[in-house]
Amino acid sequence: MDVKVIKNRHDYTTALEQIEALIDLDPQLGTREADRLELLTLLVQDYETKEFPATLPDPVEAIQFRMEQQGLTQRDLVPYLGGRSKVSEVLAGKRPLTLSMIRALHNGLGIPAKVLLQERDPTLLDDTEVEWERFPIREMISRGWIQANAKNVREEAEDLLRGFFAPLGPPSAVAALYRKTGHIRSARQMDEYALHAWTARVLLRAREEAPSGEYEPGSVTFDFMQELARLSTSGRGPLAARHFLEEHGIALIVEPHLPRTHLDGAAMIGPEGKPVIGLTLRHDRLDNFWFCLMHELVHVARHLDPSTPQFYDDLEVGNQGDPREAEADELAGEALIPQAVWRQSPAAVLRSPDAAQDLADQLGIHPAIVAGHKQHAEGNYKILHHLVGRGEVRACFPEINWG
Repeated sequence: MDVKVIKNRHDYTTALEQIEALIDLDPQLGTREADRLELLTLLVQDYETKEFPATLPDPVEAIQFRMEQQGLTQRDLVPYLGGRSKVSEVLAGKRPLTLSMIRALHNGLGIPAKVLLQERDPTLLDDTEVEWERFPIREMISRGWIQANAKNVREEAEDLLRGFFAPLGPPSAVAALYRKTGHIRSARQMDEYALHAWTARVLLRAREEAPSGEYEPGSVTFDFMQELARLSTSGRGPLAARHFLEEHGIALIVEPHLPRTHLDGAAMIGPEGKPVIGLTLRHDRLDNFWFCLMHELVHVARHLDPSTPQFYDDLEVGNQGDPREAEADELAGEALIPQAVWRQSPAAVLRSPDAAQDLADQLGIHPAIVAGHKQHAEGNYKILHHLVGRGEVRACFPEINWG
């Protein structure tokens, strides 16, 4: 059987002519001619698959074809596309299909998902049990987290949010984020969707602003924290702290909290398993910055693990009887001002700026930390108020939109 592989258009044309001649012969099965016809047909099909790949029909054409098949009018498409004007715009090619439309057309009219999705990932139609409309998408757009026109966000919410979360992984991984709320310290109910959006923003920034150093588990010790605390004396202490942590593989991300989250800070497991600390600077005070930072560092050192990959803290409330929060409070305070030193200091009994400054000099820390400790110890936030560094932290991060 002198049949050869089809390598070019000439071979293809010759094979078609031979197939046509063999078909005219109508050979019986099992004969040499029938086998030759079968082999030539396979070779032609293989060549056509490689040289003339099938193209998918345009999604709008697919919808119109299904309408003709089932005798549907534009009004019949309203349940799938969400309004007569939207139906007209989609069929005229003036409005793109959103994921919710695609899902409805696929499930309701049986139009193949690959036709409607075209170049999109087919897993986009997987049911992730995420209520996309509950995310504070307008706020996310206003902060520049998502580039979009805020006027049409309701119908495009899923598309826009999937794009926002996409760098964190496939839909299944993103959905898993919503099922792991981590540990929350707060006396008020936090909006979990807002909390997840903030978490994603912090993790995305941690990817973009990856620390230069390598994180070594066990490196965050009490001495490490005290060394960090001594950077507070710098005029730009918060920036020095961020640089110090980056050198040790820990990302420090400053990101204002979203409404209804009541959040001061968080510790979480970030990209490639590295720890990430997020601070909101909800209270623009130096003493608050340093205590929040130390508190989250204790979580990094002692408490973060795959079973609890995030700790969220509203530090306006007590530890609520949680031993991990109690430990984080105690060690954070001890790293800044050891209790043994505090009890022996005149600052413990005097409401004097000089006493606060003397203790700060003794410990090598900023006097704002001493003033804040004094306020907390006495439950009086009016004393030494001029020393706590109001308005001095956010100024270190002018790139942040504080609203």
